Amino acid sequence: GGLAWAMIPGILRTRFNTNEILVSLLLVYVAEQILAWTALGPLRNPEGAGFPGSRNLRQYSSASNDELIAGWGMHWGVVAAFIAVIFGYILLSRHIMGFNIRLAGQSPRAARFAGVNPTRLVLFCLGLSGALAGLAGMFEVAGPAAQISIDFNVGYGFTAIIVAFLGRLHPIGILLAGLLMALTYIGGEAAQATLGLPAAAIQAFQGMLLFFLLAFDVLTNFKVKFGREAAA
Repeated sequence: GGLAWAMIPGILRTRFNTNEILVSLLLVYVAEQILAWTALGPLRNPEGAGFPGSRNLRQYSSASNDELIAGWGMHWGVVAAFIAVIFGYILLSRHIMGFNIRLAGQSPRAARFAGVNPTRLVLFCLGLSGALAGLAGMFEVAGPAAQISIDFNVGYGFTAIIVAFLGRLHPIGILLAGLLMALTYIGGEAAQATLGLPAAAIQAFQGMLLFFLLAFDVLTNFKVKFGREAAA
């Protein structure tokens, strides 16, 4: 499902040269409406007393994603994430496909001269990313959430943008950045319970991380001058 959904911005990018980032972000709202429709319609629990949401997947052993160690909160999604990081590192640093991806990202013109097919790369990257995102959603639904509900989406997609920037688009860096963002979620929930902070404070803190990182890049790569230069 995630792969098919990611093909929408991929095809629009390759056929009509649209911005895949903007299209992907706008499609998030479409996906939320589809999710709400399924929770209120076809997948609604008939025994749920009219409340939106599917059946509790923990009732079915074949669909449940139980914890690996009881009480730790770690399920098979954590294992899959580490495998994905290792696969991404090998792909980008040890495989010819990864070299082509980095070449096309840094110098699209040089990549075309080298015989790299940009259409194929765009579809491959978006398809792989969509498949991994769909896999993560499956682990989340079958694990901690245990059901499909209208409030299942908690902004993980937008958080992933911050994680990618913090990790400098490197698999190992993204893993560490993901752990950092997880701490903000856990710490934010603790702050809400103990200090009474609003949930928006967590999002504001995450946004500040992104803005500070962008400011760091600007000040590092560009020389900022104030005022006019003296005439020679």
